[in-house]
Amino acid sequence: MGSGTNRIGNGLKWALVAAINLLLLYGVTLMYAQGEMAFALLVLIITATANWVFLSSKAYSYRYVFPALVGVLVFVVFPLIYTVNIAFTNYSSTNLLSLQRVKEIHLAKTYETGGGSYGFSLYQNGESYQLNLQGKGDNKHSYTTEDFYLMGAEGLDAIQVTTLDGSSEPVGEKLAIKELIKLRQGLKKVQITLPDGTGLAMTGLRSFGAIAPVYQVGDNDTLIDSRSSAVLTPDHATGFYIDERGERLSPGFTVYTGWDNFIRVTTDEGVQEPFLKIFVWTVSFSALTVVFTLAVGLLMACLMQWEPLKGNGVYRLFLILPYAVPAFISILIFRGLFNQNFGEINMVLNALFGLRPEWFSDEGLARSMLLIVNTWLGYPYMMILCMGLLKAIPDDLYEASAIDGAGPVDNLMRITLPMIIKPLTPLLIASFAFNFNNFVLVELLTGGGPDMIGATTPAGSTDLLVSYTYRIAFGQYGQDFGLASAIATIIFLMVGVISWLNLRATKKLQES
Repeated sequence: MGSGTNRIGNGLKWALVAAINLLLLYGVTLMYAQGEMAFALLVLIITATANWVFLSSKAYSYRYVFPALVGVLVFVVFPLIYTVNIAFTNYSSTNLLSLQRVKEIHLAKTYETGGGSYGFSLYQNGESYQLNLQGKGDNKHSYTTEDFYLMGAEGLDAIQVTTLDGSSEPVGEKLAIKELIKLRQGLKKVQITLPDGTGLAMTGLRSFGAIAPVYQVGDNDTLIDSRSSAVLTPDHATGFYIDERGERLSPGFTVYTGWDNFIRVTTDEGVQEPFLKIFVWTVSFSALTVVFTLAVGLLMACLMQWEPLKGNGVYRLFLILPYAVPAFISILIFRGLFNQNFGEINMVLNALFGLRPEWFSDEGLARSMLLIVNTWLGYPYMMILCMGLLKAIPDDLYEASAIDGAGPVDNLMRITLPMIIKPLTPLLIASFAFNFNNFVLVELLTGGGPDMIGATTPAGSTDLLVSYTYRIAFGQYGQDFGLASAIATIIFLMVGVISWLNLRATKKLQES
């Protein structure tokens, strides 16, 4: 009985494994068919590895860490490799597709040949439709199409029509203009072939016109312009079809460009100059934020530790509030406070000193505003850290210092800072790395502005490298994903170095 139960259990287990594998392999096949090679390969690797880990006795110890490893592979390693791969291409808003897909798009283009225009009426009979065409002007011909369906019209290539005679009247209800408007997207995809071979397509809400394909297929992926017989050749250096005069035909296709995007960052003045300025500002912003938040946080922590201060629990609660409130809410509030025309800060400055600073238009003031807001958002974290570290300092040191006649500044420089700086160092490095990529603050407060003059990429004076990369990739002035990926790769290397320094500093502190 027991062996029979075991056989049934093993059979069910292997059946479940086989079903899961078949489902995943089906997904891989679909991805491959859609041209998503990278995702298909990723799922295939994970499936093969999972089978080895959970079915092999040699890999038994890996079963417990396998989900975590899959998470790292899917959400860290794969996006990183994918980003680095894009950095070596011309992938952008004008070069999104493969060569084959771009070729298909160009071959699908048509133009009006002037071979006659037809008005039309659309009739519906159940789920099917018929078009009744009436020639305009000197064209006295009339035609009625065979039945066709507009459901799934994106896959519809052409409708063959028959000559209208006494027995081929359209069947069904004639649709009003408002119904035609609802169906116009489907009608635009309908191509009609007349008995003499003339092609017709929808040229207006009330007319069909004679059309012909703009391009014909040539040799070696070339295209031939039907209107001028010009030959267009795919240029694998730029990712565009180009004609004999060197003019590009959009859209383009994706090609590998090697180190071109990285070279642009270092040699193209329109990219190099704003990149270097933004890099220096990013490092300065991150370092100054750490200094300011530490200074304010340490000052507040010392005040909270001051024994004569009564009700310090209440003060501590209020000082921690900026840390408890979601950052995006605080940033939007500060954006209103710093409004140049109606903000309360300018109203107060104007009433007291007659000043109305242009916080969002002046480069220096905009950067100062970022530092002020970020200090407000970051000091509670530093205050909490410092409060815990100050409690660990023996009171005997301060008592001995008081006997020697030392003042508060001496205590700060000779006792407090030396005692807390070691355990704080890894946290300060981590804070620097976080602010190095503080995208939310820049995006919500200044949007990167004011813009830099002379830059060929969307760059602002308050942009950090991460927001600069975002604007290049998803900005309203074009999407250059290849260049953005190159900059993102550089940022990754920089943050990687910072993380490595953090680990080294932590290790040294543990050893000391």
